[in-house]
Amino acid sequence: MTGFQHLGDDDVVERPRLRVVTARFSAPDGSEFSRSVARTPGAVAAVPLLDDGTTALLVRQYRGAIDAELLEIPAGLLDVEGEAPEAAVRRELAEEVGRRPDELALLTTAVVAAGFSDHTVAIYLASGLHEVPTDRQGVEEAAMEVEAVSLLDAPGLVADGTLTDAKTIIGLLAARERLGLR
Repeated sequence: MTGFQHLGDDDVVERPRLRVVTARFSAPDGSEFSRSVARTPGAVAAVPLLDDGTTALLVRQYRGAIDAELLEIPAGLLDVEGEAPEAAVRRELAEEVGRRPDELALLTTAVVAAGFSDHTVAIYLASGLHEVPTDRQGVEEAAMEVEAVSLLDAPGLVADGTLTDAKTIIGLLAARERLGLR
């Protein structure tokens, strides 16, 4: 153990899917300090694998926080009360890419912004995809486009800056590893 201890949180701002707090801690030397922390419900994401075993469906969507479009694996917040992560990822796949998976396998859980947030993303490999109607939520999703990307191309797409989203990079590289693709 590191000797650090979380002492508590004092709310600064609370919104439906986000809390900003002043988190209080004690250090190994006994001193106390605080940090501004964004608390979220966490999220799920999936690498939807087509039957060829090397192609994944990604979405290109506008992200207001960075005022840019990103190419990403389908994802969403765990913001439905009582919904299990596997149910949430199935819902997100149907909403965003119009697919229902026969199988889900957890690839990893990633901490994507540890310097200021407790936000984690459980990333799944989704296979045995069947087409279903999409049910896109919100203006950004309504305008999103689905793109097929080869997992074999993922390292090059990261290197050339096409893929910059952390959960997408982690998910695609973890899927390659799980599938034994080189």
